[in-house]
Amino acid sequence: MDINAIIVEDEIHSGEMLRDMITDLRPDWKILTMLQSVSETVEWLKNNEHPHIIFLDIELADGNCFSIFDQVEVNESGIIFTTAYNEYALKAFNLNSIDYLLKPTKEEDLERSISKFESAIEIISKVTEEEEKKKTADIDYQELARSIAKTQGGYRKRFLISKREAFFKLGVEDIAYFYFDARVTFAVTYEGRQHILSTSLDKLEEELDPEMFFRSNRQTIVNVEAIDKFESYFSGKLVVKLVNNLHDKIMISRAKAGAFKDWMNH
Repeated sequence: MDINAIIVEDEIHSGEMLRDMITDLRPDWKILTMLQSVSETVEWLKNNEHPHIIFLDIELADGNCFSIFDQVEVNESGIIFTTAYNEYALKAFNLNSIDYLLKPTKEEDLERSISKFESAIEIISKVTEEEEKKKTADIDYQELARSIAKTQGGYRKRFLISKREAFFKLGVEDIAYFYFDARVTFAVTYEGRQHILSTSLDKLEEELDPEMFFRSNRQTIVNVEAIDKFESYFSGKLVVKLVNNLHDKIMISRAKAGAFKDWMNH
């Protein structure tokens, strides 16, 4: 069987080293492309036949790799994660992926991962296409991301904010909500002060405590303590009003309305 693979790694040197090791161990495999970001990977997967295997770095330049699976279905590719996280933090991955490689990658570890993939291919070939798609579709990649956060010492507690030539810390408990506008992420305090953050809302959603923060829509994440009330809106939507008139209104879609109510009632 001719195997096609892609490598997703934002560090060019690491990607090239991994490519060379794969080529040495499996010279008959074809490396289709090397990608460096979430957006680039999503675009490629949407426009090309998916490979047999993806070597996927967890932390990419524009966010966590799990956001890829929110934008495109990857049902037929085996995944080997590459990461600098320690082994204990990655126990959850063993349940949902072929394997993981700890950086810096060693040739014997790569051989182990490839062998596991080849064994999986033999098993998968005996399973019907529908059963395999269902098995892959059941993977909750966002839950995996939250598992990483828990094993890495908990959720985000503060941000380092720069102002003029100084820096100061901003605790998450002081942030009423986050919003994304014109490709920039802002944190808004209860006093209405806005601070620019160098991270995406997707990554923030993974780093913040889900008991405290809710992803209300594509543009905002709201702190439960900042919510004054919410009301029914057209077509099953909800409109959320914040304390101190911090925001005119934050919309909750019909699809998220039930989850939002459950979160508020937790």
